[in-house]
Amino acid sequence: MIRSFSIFLLFVLISVHGIAQSDIPTSKPLKIETANKLDVKGQQKKGTSLKMPSIVGNDPEINFKDSLGRKPVKMLPDRKLVQAGTGMKIDPKVGPRPGDKEGSSNFFGNMYLGDIKSNGKFVGVVCRDHEYVDGDRVKISHNDMVIDPNTLLTGSFKGVNIDLQKGFNRLDFEALNEGSSSPNTAQVDVYDDKGQLIYSNKWLLSAGSKATLIITKD
Repeated sequence: MIRSFSIFLLFVLISVHGIAQSDIPTSKPLKIETANKLDVKGQQKKGTSLKMPSIVGNDPEINFKDSLGRKPVKMLPDRKLVQAGTGMKIDPKVGPRPGDKEGSSNFFGNMYLGDIKSNGKFVGVVCRDHEYVDGDRVKISHNDMVIDPNTLLTGSFKGVNIDLQKGFNRLDFEALNEGSSSPNTAQVDVYDDKGQLIYSNKWLLSAGSKATLIITKD
């Protein structure tokens, strides 16, 4: 009886042990290796890699044949610079224009600018175009002696110093042209030898006409 119980108990223990072992999960060890193995020669084994173009160290390709046959690219437009006054037309004629004859409404004849007195050694005579600057030119004479044969009247004063003689000193301003806008226009100022303004006037002249100023000296 005891022997039979012992055999039964042994059988029960073996069954329980087998069931217990079947319930325990089995584990598999994780094997970690290097990413790139070295072969027997000591060289690194490379796996699959992406082929990416290099942007450092590559020399640019230059085709001199093409570059020599092409014009360089211009980033800015060409600008043609011209000299100041280009395009201004100046009438070179000396004398009255056709149609602007004496008696016509467009003709401006000789002018008498008056007379002044100065006892200095000289006077300074300056002129400028006081209206539209269009290329007016004049000839300045003193007692029929030419002082300046061709003065271009601009927006700024320009002129000459004239030595005064005792008695009458006649100054003539002859219009050589009328510029691009008729008539010949100017302002004339006279300064004594001390730099004081003693006279100022204006003229309107047709080509060939004269404006006359008399300066007397004791």
